[in-house]
Amino acid sequence: MTPFVRFDRVRRSFDGQTDVVRDLSLDVARGEFLTLLGPSGSGKTTALMMLAGFERPDGGVILLDGQDITRTAPHKRNIGVVFQSYALFPHMSVAQNVAFPLEVRGLSRATREQRVARALDMVRLAGFGDRLPAQLSGGQQQRVALARALVFEPRLVLLDEPLGALDRTLREEMQAEIRHLHAALGVTMLYVTHDQQEALRLSDRIAVLAAGSLRQVGTPQQLYEEPADAFVAGFLGESNFLPGRVAELEDDIALVKLDCGVVAEALAGEMQVGQRCQVAVRPERIAVAAVAADEMGQGALPATLLETAYLGDHARLLLRVGLPGHPPGEVAVKRPAGAPLAGLAPGVTASLAWQPHHARLFPLDEAQTSRRLA
Repeated sequence: MTPFVRFDRVRRSFDGQTDVVRDLSLDVARGEFLTLLGPSGSGKTTALMMLAGFERPDGGVILLDGQDITRTAPHKRNIGVVFQSYALFPHMSVAQNVAFPLEVRGLSRATREQRVARALDMVRLAGFGDRLPAQLSGGQQQRVALARALVFEPRLVLLDEPLGALDRTLREEMQAEIRHLHAALGVTMLYVTHDQQEALRLSDRIAVLAAGSLRQVGTPQQLYEEPADAFVAGFLGESNFLPGRVAELEDDIALVKLDCGVVAEALAGEMQVGQRCQVAVRPERIAVAAVAADEMGQGALPATLLETAYLGDHARLLLRVGLPGHPPGEVAVKRPAGAPLAGLAPGVTASLAWQPHHARLFPLDEAQTSRRLA
C-alpha cells in the first residue's frame, strides 16, 4: 500500500556544513497518528516544517498521497498546522480566526459560518465565537488554533509542540481532546514533541530522532520494550545502564561481567563474547529486597540502599551496586505506590535482581548518547 506521507532521503542544512535533518526516510499511513520525538536540536520540527512547506529540503523528496510536493507552495498543500504559540490574530474574534483559512480559499459566507460553527463545536467552544483571544485561557486558545487547522478539512494536520505552553492539567486535557478528534475524524496527524509521556499516550507510532537522524520507529510498546539502541532506551522512559564485558553466551542470553565486579544476565542481541557492552534495564523491572544477595537467589546483585523518594504513584529507590575493590554502579528501582518497603531504608544492605529477558545489551560506545532520566 502506498504511504500517505513519505520522506525519501530528505536532508536539510542551515549552514551548508551540518545536516539538521540527515537522510530521513519515513513513511506515514493514511489516518495514522505519528509522533516525531526527540530532544532539542534533533531535527523533528525542521522535518515537520519541510512537510508543511515552510522549509525547503537540500536533498531528497517529500511525497503526499503519492505526489511529489517537495517544491509545492505551502498554501497549495492542503495541510493544517498547529503551533505552540497558537499564532492567533489578537484583533480578530474567535470565529474570525477560525474562518480565516476559509476566506483565503474564497468560500461563501454561509459556508464559512456553517463550518466555523461545526469546528468550534468539535473543540467544545460553541458560544465563544464573539470573544477575542485575550479573553480565553491558554487551553481555550489552543482549541481555537486546533479548530482553525481543521476547519478547511485538510488531508493532513501537523502539530508542532502544541501543548508546550500549558500546565500539566491542561496538557492532559488537551491530549485527550486531540486523541478524541483524531479518532472521530480519521485525519492523518503528525505531532512533534520532546515529551516522552505525551508521545506514548497519543501515538499510533513514534519516530525517535537524535542529531538529525531517525533512530527507531514503531509502536509505543515496541519502542519501550524493544529499544533499538541505548539512546532510545534512555530517552523513551528511564533505563539503568551498567557497563561490562560479555563473558558467555547461552542461546539468546548473555552473561556479563559488570565493571562493578558482579555477573548479570541480559538478552544478548547481536553482542559477542569479549565485547564491551552496557546492560540496560528499566527501574520498574527490578526486584529489590533488604537481604544479602545469596539469600535472594541466583542472579541477585549485592547492593546498598542510598536513598528513597516518595513520588505519589511510586517510590523511587537509588542503590549502589557491586563488590568492594571495583568501581560501583548506581541503579534506580521503582516500587508501586503502597508496596511495602520491608526494611528498605538508606544505608541497609540489600540485593536486586531482574529477569534476563527484561534487560538488553548495547555496545558501550553508545553510552555517550544515552541519558539517564532522574
